[in-house]
Amino acid sequence: MEPRLRGRLRAAVIFIILILLSTASSENDRDFKFCGTWRHGNDSLNVNYDLSPGCKEISISANESSLSIEGQITAQCRRSGVIPLNRFEVGSSGQRDFCLYWEPLLDQLMLQVGRKTHTLCWHAGLQGPCCTDLSQDHNGPGGTYGISNAMVKSDIINDKTLMTYKFFGDTINCKKEFCDEASQGSTQVNMIEETVMRSQAVGSVELPCALSSVVELNDDFLGNNITLPAHDGVHPESIPSIHLPFSLKLAAKKTSKVVCTFFKNSSLFQEGPNDIAILNKVVGITVENEIIINLPEPIRIAFHHDVIPKTHSRKCVSWDTRKDPLKVNWLDEGCLTKQKGAKHTECLCNHLTYFTVLVQLEVRPVRHLLALTTITSLGCAVSAISCVVLIIFLSKKRKSKEQSLPIHMGLAVSLFLLYLLFFFTGILANLGGERLCVFVGAALHYTLLSSFTWMAVEVCYTFWQVYMVFSPSPKPYVWNLIGFVLPAVPIIILAAVGDIYGIREVLPSYDVNNPYLMCWMKSTNKALLAHYFTNITMLVILVLSGLVMLFQVYRKIRTRKEWRQNCVAFLSIWGLSCLFGTSWGLTFLDFGPLSDLILFLSCIFNSFQGFLLMLRFYLLGWMRKQAGVSSLGSSSTGSTRQHMLQTQEKN
Repeated sequence: MEPRLRGRLRAAVIFIILILLSTASSENDRDFKFCGTWRHGNDSLNVNYDLSPGCKEISISANESSLSIEGQITAQCRRSGVIPLNRFEVGSSGQRDFCLYWEPLLDQLMLQVGRKTHTLCWHAGLQGPCCTDLSQDHNGPGGTYGISNAMVKSDIINDKTLMTYKFFGDTINCKKEFCDEASQGSTQVNMIEETVMRSQAVGSVELPCALSSVVELNDDFLGNNITLPAHDGVHPESIPSIHLPFSLKLAAKKTSKVVCTFFKNSSLFQEGPNDIAILNKVVGITVENEIIINLPEPIRIAFHHDVIPKTHSRKCVSWDTRKDPLKVNWLDEGCLTKQKGAKHTECLCNHLTYFTVLVQLEVRPVRHLLALTTITSLGCAVSAISCVVLIIFLSKKRKSKEQSLPIHMGLAVSLFLLYLLFFFTGILANLGGERLCVFVGAALHYTLLSSFTWMAVEVCYTFWQVYMVFSPSPKPYVWNLIGFVLPAVPIIILAAVGDIYGIREVLPSYDVNNPYLMCWMKSTNKALLAHYFTNITMLVILVLSGLVMLFQVYRKIRTRKEWRQNCVAFLSIWGLSCLFGTSWGLTFLDFGPLSDLILFLSCIFNSFQGFLLMLRFYLLGWMRKQAGVSSLGSSSTGSTRQHMLQTQEKN
């Protein structure tokens, strides 16, 4: 009795597992796939089918000579017939694998026997009510001929040979179920356009989650204006309109179809930083079996939306699928934004993908940008000219034995290049575009780091002259290696990393939709990290060391009687500040109620540093003449040490 009991328990467990597998495999499944091995005889073979609309059951049976598909599961298809099978098609081994595919959304039923596929029901567009969620009913008796190794999708439901398998279904709203599945995340979005393309529909196609329009690129295609129909509860003016240019036909390699889709729910695409958001409208444009880029005439997409305040920027973006097709990554590359009012934005794009308008939520514009830009441009122009004058002046002094001349020359050259590039960066960004800005941005970054490095060299040389009087300073080529070669190292590394340099948008507070363009480091997280590691780190070191050195010089000379002259004291510290670049420290004070004042002071002092540096050397020469000094002397660490120490020696 015990072995019998165990056998019954084992059979019951297997039966329960098979029921669970079959139920799990079909629960909430839109599509149905039944596969098995047809065991047949060696006489003539055929496929019998008898299908009609309804949602009762489907029977899949097999015997020695025929494989039969019968039932009521279709939405519109009503077909019956006999398909004779070629002996070479099914083979002579007495068995052949087959699969039955049911797509209720398209009302399409296909049977694959061996390597050949037979369409029993052709697709009839996208269906609303449909019969799906097929579950197992009673299976037929076993026998020599029939179906073995039966599977629903990838789950084996029976490995024995049975003559009949029956499945019953439930009526659901296939369009709604399909949209729910497509709404599971951005990775499923492309299902909508692919399914619309496969439906063979032409014209308007409506789903609960999207509106689509299918246009054929026939030989007579000269362009097309598409206005998608508005669904219930949506004003017609809020639906985007699309213009497909004639160049789209030329770009397609073969006659194809274009699917334009308006997504009713944009939450599928709302991924990324919290400070940006897309409009509640996303348009997808795809061409059947084609990748279209670099169109000579752009596609025009007109978005009608709610009023966007001027304090919020907006720009046309497209879904970039080059790095990761399954991840939402909005880029403005290849798209031009035309603002036609507070409630209308037109996008001109040279490629096909998903498009929308991106809105900056947490706006961080620059106040008084026009005034600051004007001051900076004027300061850069004056400083560049001043640096040229200073370079000529220092060149005439090359015959002297002044050891600091190469250092002053290096600082003047680096500042000249910095001011020259910064003066033209806005012009180059507007004329040259992204590609040119990659090189200009890297060059501007190099000149900035080189200028900071030469200022740091000035600090080091001053320390050397004040505290290491009897030790010879390094040779000029050492300073040149440090000032010109060392800053190139991080630039080369960042250029190799890529996606660091390009066009940078600076938003004015009065109209964030018209940003100031410049060639610099991008606004990406990677570029921001590089900015902190290079510029901010170097600036912190420079400012701290400069302030410490100024304090040390002050301690060294404050007891001398010349220091009691206010004019001399001021000019001494100010002259060294020009060399050390301590005015750049105002950058760290840009906060609080005095932020605007600090911003203007920082802009003035830093953009006019080249002019102030030239003025420093002019005043140094004037002070020498006043003191009766005819030559530069043996040290030029600054007006303080030069003038005061020589006066002290005289006394």
